[in-house]
Amino acid sequence: MSKKTKAFLFNLLGFSFFYIISYFLVMTFGVLQGLWIAATSFVISTLLAPKFQTVKTNEGEKLFMKWIFIKGLREIK
Repeated sequence: MSKKTKAFLFNLLGFSFFYIISYFLVMTFGVLQGLWIAATSFVISTLLAPKFQTVKTNEGEKLFMKWIFIKGLREIK
């Protein structure tokens, strides 16, 4: 599996995790209705989910992660 595919899957899983949790929390404890629940969950998930990206270097492709709760970038092996 290529690093780009891993980055895509990690982004998808991270976003999905936070989206599902925030959707049920907003639906249960919020006063929003209809499409606003999904839109609010989308914004929350976009802000909280970690971002993964591949970068081409002289040593080959490397996978990096940036997250709001971690300072700086982290290289993923």
